[in-house]
Amino acid sequence: MDDKRPNVPEAGQWPDRLVVPALVAGAVLTTAGFLLAFLWAAPVNGAALSAPVLVGETMVTHQQLLSQKIFYFHMPVAIVSFVALGFAAYYGIRFLASREQRFDTCSRVAMEISLLFVVFTMVTGDLWTRFEWGVWWTWEPRLTTYLILMLIAIAYFVMRGAVDDPERRAVYAGVISIIALVDAPICFMITRLIPSSVHPVVARQGGMAPDMAITVFAVMAGMMLVAFGLYRLRFRQARLAERVQVLKDRLEEMEDEARRTAQ
Repeated sequence: MDDKRPNVPEAGQWPDRLVVPALVAGAVLTTAGFLLAFLWAAPVNGAALSAPVLVGETMVTHQQLLSQKIFYFHMPVAIVSFVALGFAAYYGIRFLASREQRFDTCSRVAMEISLLFVVFTMVTGDLWTRFEWGVWWTWEPRLTTYLILMLIAIAYFVMRGAVDDPERRAVYAGVISIIALVDAPICFMITRLIPSSVHPVVARQGGMAPDMAITVFAVMAGMMLVAFGLYRLRFRQARLAERVQVLKDRLEEMEDEARRTAQ
């Protein structure tokens, strides 16, 4: 009968040693990106002014869009959310193929990280929308498809809380993680598929200037490291909780067996 018992989850793995360095490096790079965005990267020209204005030693002929600085954080957190979704779907598929609880835990934690960065993306996107378009929300294709993605991620956790059977819950979760991943490339490509979309396309017409690219990649690297650190912290906590539960169940089985033997 022992061979049918669930394996005791591991207490820790070697990537856990990288958590603190990853979080520290991520915080440093993100802070550096913040400083680069506001102190080094040039603002993007907006509408033309009625008359040129001398600012310092520079003649300014267009509005300088401070709201564009949001882009340096909006784009990286969006990409991190897509990467986390990819890992969630990957581990969801591995669970569906193997039925190993560990893969379901990996997928669940990756989806938690993804939802966190999805919310960050929506917040920064709404701020940009308010500054640029004068409204907090508009049913623009990119915003709409990304809202659908966020609702799918929320539905994932609603489902996990509603289904009691662990096996069915994990199977449904794996399927939903795959559905969420299908929506990710749609969110990314929608502005290219629908030319009328007013959402800006970064890589069109020459891409980013060097100062913009360096700033974006500094923030993106920082966010990736932060996401990795948070994932490992949460995964270790989840596996330790599962380990405690398995050991508790085995202890109860041993106590029951001891009572039966005593009788």
